[in-house]
Amino acid sequence: MNRPLRILSIATLFPDAARPNFGLFVEKSLRALAAEPGIELTIVAPLGLPPFPLSLHNRYRALRGLPQAEQWNGLTVLRPRFALIPRYGARFNPARVARAVLSAVRGRAFDVVDAQFFYPDGPAAMRVAAALGLPFSAKARGADIGHFGHDPATRSQVIEAGAKAAGLLAVSEAMRRDMAAIGIDAQKVAVHYTGIDTARFHPGDRAAARAALGMDDAPAILTVGALIPRKGQALVIEALSALPGVHYWLAGAGEEEARYRALAREHGVEARVHFLGPVANAGLPQLYRAADAVVMPSASEGLANAWVEALACGTPIVISDAGGAAELVTSPVAGRIVARTPRAIAEAVQALLAAPPSPADVASSLGGRFDWGRNGRELADHLRRCARRRA
Repeated sequence: MNRPLRILSIATLFPDAARPNFGLFVEKSLRALAAEPGIELTIVAPLGLPPFPLSLHNRYRALRGLPQAEQWNGLTVLRPRFALIPRYGARFNPARVARAVLSAVRGRAFDVVDAQFFYPDGPAAMRVAAALGLPFSAKARGADIGHFGHDPATRSQVIEAGAKAAGLLAVSEAMRRDMAAIGIDAQKVAVHYTGIDTARFHPGDRAAARAALGMDDAPAILTVGALIPRKGQALVIEALSALPGVHYWLAGAGEEEARYRALAREHGVEARVHFLGPVANAGLPQLYRAADAVVMPSASEGLANAWVEALACGTPIVISDAGGAAELVTSPVAGRIVARTPRAIAEAVQALLAAPPSPADVASSLGGRFDWGRNGRELADHLRRCARRRA
């Protein structure tokens, strides 16, 4: 019997008891990988903590008490700490993550190193792989290329990791092109779509979903994501002036909430803007079903998980031409790709409200491309190919 493929996966985006929704799609992909035959997976999810007394800040306090090692939903997860310098220390994070990983796995044997995010995980995996004499892979998901691949402080490390990796992954064809644009060899990059749990994310009764959430029958649009400038919620709030009677629901938390509330008051639409705060992944299917459209005019994305989840629930999307948008909105049934202006957003929402597509047709537009079983098989096959390239 052949020995299992021993994989060391580095994932700075990974859920924990303090942040159960943090990196949830990374967890799901790695669970799918671990379920594949012949796979032995160890996950290292390094925790960045700043020096004392910054480590006492509420943002980090809950992280300090997390276990160094645990079984998380059936996965072996190690959580070593590394020194984090908030805001200004990004260029140093890969080296610090690598040291933490090497310390955590001392004495263990692996065949390949996997990085689940391109920065800092990719350059960290490069260092770990060099120390262990192993090949490595890195996956690009969005801001890891869109931001860190262009920031002068981190760009060279991103490009070096891309050059030295045995293989690379991207969440969309558009992400693959973005990688090539900064000098990464596109021939090394395979597109690796996310998965979706269709047992949970599927069309349902919109009226029942609204009743369960305490919504009335007013038209409803939804954004799921952090309240940060890049996600574009401000544009949607401004669009409401041209969408009389439409209510806007925002699921997520973030630094811009106070500004968004003030903006809603300024435009006289505060009674139609509803801040839900963070919504657990288990609560999202009902929220998607309750909405007439999910509106996400992001400045940049890889291929947003919320786009796929919304479509799987039968809800069309209105999104900007960011990342893999054109790989999802392939027909008017799925929604609209629009300019990042309030007018364009309002016109797209009006069109969908005037002629709403069938939820079943919206869900069918995904064409079976997003499946966790496929995701796990493809990741296992990719890492096996990388392991065979070991020097």
